[in-house]
Amino acid sequence: MNQPIQALLILIFLIAISKVFMRYRSEDLSLKETVVWILFWVLAGVVVIQPNLTARVAEMLGVGRGADVVVYISLVVLFFIVFRLVIKIEKLNREITKVIREKALK
Repeated sequence: MNQPIQALLILIFLIAISKVFMRYRSEDLSLKETVVWILFWVLAGVVVIQPNLTARVAEMLGVGRGADVVVYISLVVLFFIVFRLVIKIEKLNREITKVIREKALK
C-alpha cells in the first residue's frame, strides 16, 4: 500500500465491514446478505491493494483497461440491483393495495 488513497479506501472498507456486522447482529441482515456484503468489501479491498489484478481480468476478457472492467461490472450489478428493487416495490404495492381493499370492504 504505497498510496494514501489506498490506505483511506481500506479504512473505509473496514468501516463498511464493521457496519455490516452490526446490521447482522441487530438482525437487519440475514446471514446470506451478510456474507455477500463481506465478500463484496473484501473483493474491493483486494482490488485496491492489487490494482494490477483488474488489468489481468481485463486482458482475459478482451477489454482495454482494468478500470473499464470495474465500471462494466459495476454497471451490470447496479442494473441488476435496481431491477430487483423495482420488482420488490411492485410486489409491496400490490400487497398494500390488497390489504387496503380488504379493509375498505369490511
